[in-house]
Amino acid sequence: MIARLTPIALALALSACAIGPDYSRPAAPLPASYEATPQATAATAVDARWWALFKDATLDELVDQALINNADLRQAIARVEQAAALAREAGAAFLPEIDGSAGISNSKASTKTSTFVAAQPILRRNRSAALTTSFELDVWGRVRRTNEAVQASLLASEYSRDAIRLTVAGLVTDSYLAVRAYDAQLQISGETLQSREESLKLVKNRISAGLTAESELYQAEATLAAARAQIADLRRWRALNEHQLALLVGNPALQVPAGDLRQLPLPPLPPAGLPSDLIEARPDIRQAEQLLVAANAGIGVAKGGYFPKFTLTGSVGSESKLLSDLFTGGAGTWSLGLGALMPILDFGRTAARVDQAKAVNQQSLIAWQNSLQTAYKEVRDALVSLREDGESEAAQQARADNAGKALALIKLRYQAGHVGYLELLDAQRSANDAQLALISARQARLSAAVDLFKALGGGWKAAPAS
Repeated sequence: MIARLTPIALALALSACAIGPDYSRPAAPLPASYEATPQATAATAVDARWWALFKDATLDELVDQALINNADLRQAIARVEQAAALAREAGAAFLPEIDGSAGISNSKASTKTSTFVAAQPILRRNRSAALTTSFELDVWGRVRRTNEAVQASLLASEYSRDAIRLTVAGLVTDSYLAVRAYDAQLQISGETLQSREESLKLVKNRISAGLTAESELYQAEATLAAARAQIADLRRWRALNEHQLALLVGNPALQVPAGDLRQLPLPPLPPAGLPSDLIEARPDIRQAEQLLVAANAGIGVAKGGYFPKFTLTGSVGSESKLLSDLFTGGAGTWSLGLGALMPILDFGRTAARVDQAKAVNQQSLIAWQNSLQTAYKEVRDALVSLREDGESEAAQQARADNAGKALALIKLRYQAGHVGYLELLDAQRSANDAQLALISARQARLSAAVDLFKALGGGWKAAPAS
C-alpha cells in the first residue's frame, strides 16, 4: 500500500510550486504630485457621495435613483454576478468531483460465433452502482494560476461596476446642472421679454406723442419676437436635457421641477500639492491592474502545457447479476489509479500559447500604464478648468454688472429723448447676452468640479494634522 501511495504523496508535495511568473506591481510612471490647485485653502475631505456637496435634495434623489435603476449599471452588476459564478466554478477545481452511476444491462450471446463457450450462459444480466471520481493533481500550479486569473477577472468586473457607477453619477450631475442652467437662463430671458414688452409700450406712447418715427415700432416688435424665440429655444434644450436625465435615472416619465443654477453652492477645492497616487484608487485604474494580474497568471497557465498532468481516479461500488444481491457481501468493487499525460511532440503549439499569453500580458501592462497617464491628464485638465472657469466667471460677473448699469442709464436717457432706440436695443442685447454668459460660466465651473471628482475617483481625503 505504501508503494502505491508514494507517487501520490510525491505529486502533492510538488504541488507547492506554481509555474509562471508571480505578479509584481510595476512602478507607476507619474510625477509625485499635481500643480498647486486653484485658490486652495483648507484640505476638506470629500467622500464617495461627492454630489451631496451641491446641497440639492433633488439632485441627491436623482443620483440615488440612477444608481439603482440605470440600465448600464444594472448590466454591470449582472456581469459581476456572472464573474462571481465563474470564480466559484474555478475554485471547485481544487476539489475532486464525485459522480454517481447506476446501470442495468441484459444481453444475449450468439451460439454461432467462435467465441461462444457452452459453459457460459447465453442470457447475461448485470446490475451495478458506483461512485467515481477523477481529480487533477495541481503539481505545477496550473489550476492555481487559472483560479488566480479568474479571481482577478472577478475583481476587474467589480471595479468596472464601480467605474460605471462613478460615470453614471457624473452624467446625472452634469445633466442636472444643464437643466438648472437652462432654468436660470429662462428666468433671465423672461425678464428680458418683460423689459422688451415695456419698451414696446414706451415706443408706442412716443409714436402717439409724435416724438419718434414709426420705424422704432418695427424694431421693438422685432426684438420682442427675438426674445420669444430665444425662450422657445431654451425650453427645447431644457426638455432634451430632462429627457436625457430621465434615461440615465431609468424613469422615462421623469419631470424635474424648475430651479436655478445660481442657488447651488460651489463645492470645495482640493488641497494644494495633491498627490498623484490618488488616482490609483480610481475604479477604472484598479480594473486595468486586475486585468494585468489575470494576464500575468495566464502565462503560468500556458506554461503548464510543457509539463505532465497527473490525474487521480477512483471508484467504489457494487456489481451483481440480481438486483437483490447488489449490496450484499462479495458484490463490492473498487479501483484506484494515478495517470500521467506527458506532452512529447506538439509542433510548437504550447510555445505559441505561451507567446500569446506573454503578448496579452504586455498589452495589459501598456493598457494599465495608459490608464494611469489618462487619469493624470484628466485631473490636470479639471484643475486647469477649475482655475480658468473661476476667473472667467468673475469676469462675466463684472461684464453683467456693468451691462446692467449701462442699460439702466440708457433707459433713462432714451425716456428723456437724449439717445435713439437703436442704442437702447444694443444695451438690452448686451445685458441679456452678459447674463446668459454668466450662467454658462457658472455651469462650466460647476461641471469642472464634477470632472475633478470623477477624475480623482470620487474625491480626496483631508491631510493628516501635523
